Amino acid sequence: MESQKRSLNFIELIIEEDLKAKTHLKEGLRFRFPPEPNGYLHIGHASSICLNFGLGLKYQAPVNLRFDDTNPSKEEQEYVDAIKRDVEWLGFKWDRECYASDYFEQLYKWAVLLIDKGLAYVDSQASEEIAAQKGTPTEPGAHSPFRNRSVEENRRLFAEMKNGEHPDGSHVLRAKIDMSSSNMLMRDPILYRIMHRSHHRTGDKWCLYPMYDWAHGQSDFIEGISHSLCTLEFVMHRELYDWCLDHIVAEDQKRPKQREFARRNFSHTVVSKRKLLQLVENKVVDGWDDPRMPTISGMKRRGYPPQAIQNFAETIGIAKRENLVDLSLLEFHVREELNKTADRVMAVLDPVKLIITNYPEGQEEWLDAENNPEDDSRGFRKIPFSRELYIEREDFREEASRKFFRLKLGGEARLKNGYIIQANDCVKDEHGNIIEIHATYDPKSKSGSGSEESLRKVKGTLHWVSISHAVEAKARLYDRLFSHESPDTQKDRDFLEFLNPNSLTTVTAYCEPALSQTKPGEVYQFQRLGYFAVDESSSPNSLLFNRTTQLRDTWAKLSEA
Repeated sequence: MESQKRSLNFIELIIEEDLKAKTHLKEGLRFRFPPEPNGYLHIGHASSICLNFGLGLKYQAPVNLRFDDTNPSKEEQEYVDAIKRDVEWLGFKWDRECYASDYFEQLYKWAVLLIDKGLAYVDSQASEEIAAQKGTPTEPGAHSPFRNRSVEENRRLFAEMKNGEHPDGSHVLRAKIDMSSSNMLMRDPILYRIMHRSHHRTGDKWCLYPMYDWAHGQSDFIEGISHSLCTLEFVMHRELYDWCLDHIVAEDQKRPKQREFARRNFSHTVVSKRKLLQLVENKVVDGWDDPRMPTISGMKRRGYPPQAIQNFAETIGIAKRENLVDLSLLEFHVREELNKTADRVMAVLDPVKLIITNYPEGQEEWLDAENNPEDDSRGFRKIPFSRELYIEREDFREEASRKFFRLKLGGEARLKNGYIIQANDCVKDEHGNIIEIHATYDPKSKSGSGSEESLRKVKGTLHWVSISHAVEAKARLYDRLFSHESPDTQKDRDFLEFLNPNSLTTVTAYCEPALSQTKPGEVYQFQRLGYFAVDESSSPNSLLFNRTTQLRDTWAKLSEA
């Protein structure tokens, strides 16, 4: 899947060094992708999925899919199911499906062990008081008045917390580390909190839930993970990650190694699950799988091929410094992949009637059209031709410069797979809008006829559909969801202020009749317009297409025109 000539990234170098030093034997390598099931996965997660599962493929090592489900107030089975679908759709298979909730009993026992060692205590202060005692990066924090509770009292209170004898917020369990540490995460971090909430897997068995920082490293250890890879925001958590393992793992036991890589930010969107949830709840978008969303589900519905996302992740790679990645790079990979796989068809989105005045009334013929010039095995199809056609309104002008290579009065253009026509006249309504174009065709100029006349060249080629055969459909045209390149990094501004009001436009499309047989999920190239995916809600009686991406040269052509 990857070129042998590609240089190793810094994560691979770490693994190679560990293998040489026998820190982790090759057969002992194990990776994991550990999402929290509190939202749908997005393009940033896709990069992490490709990294972890890609390492598994490279080193022929197993990869776990583990759900760090430690917060029942935000987690749902819906998210678990969506994450599994997304990982599978991207083309990866996990070795074991794991859940942090599977380890709640063991995590609780280890917390009791910390209490017995004098390394954890129950704090009965309110969260605001605990926060106020944290100090600042330049000033040490203050000790909790409950820091020196006896082991016996801490054990009793912790057991009562587990048994549901105390209300939410009345107590927490904190690690006893160092309130003067330069790393503020080490200033007696909270390990457990009381939450009388039903868990999507354990039901009402627990009302005491571990914090992410307590559960994460121990879950890695239980599963035998060799390299725990996470984004750069967790670099300060590594000291706590190691501290927790230091006090539960014997010296001769293999333990995971946490290493961090930079999170990728992406232009004209947000990848915070909290903000994505806000878009969904505020009905700014039509659910997590809205094709404007940067979620994997949204990209799938929009028609992005999974291989294109893998190629994109490979291109941007991993780094030690955060940067902004333009989503046009992702669209490049989408086009590259779809150019090889998508059949070419014809549809008109902004129609104007074209009447070929010298073509016999009532006559029709079926022309040959190539399905995909990149793949001869796709063969040909038949498309109907008749006297009255639809063409794109922007493809005709009464007057235009020599650089306008489409149709103008007195000018010629070729109808794709058909004939050369010449525009002679146009009809307008009372507002001056063109409603009909009258043209004549050259019967000897039929594409592929093999005659000498067919070799005559014209610079413009237009797509079209026969009006009497056209199939009506709805087409959703997408633009960037946000008008600002970095909507969530603007100080004193709500990211919602930068929503693009034109991120979605729905138009009526007129398509060649073959498109009436489409199936949800299929992607086609509407010639000269872009790639379009059949929406999951589409049916033969109600066709709906989502524009996946524009063609490579669309903007250049429009600018030229």
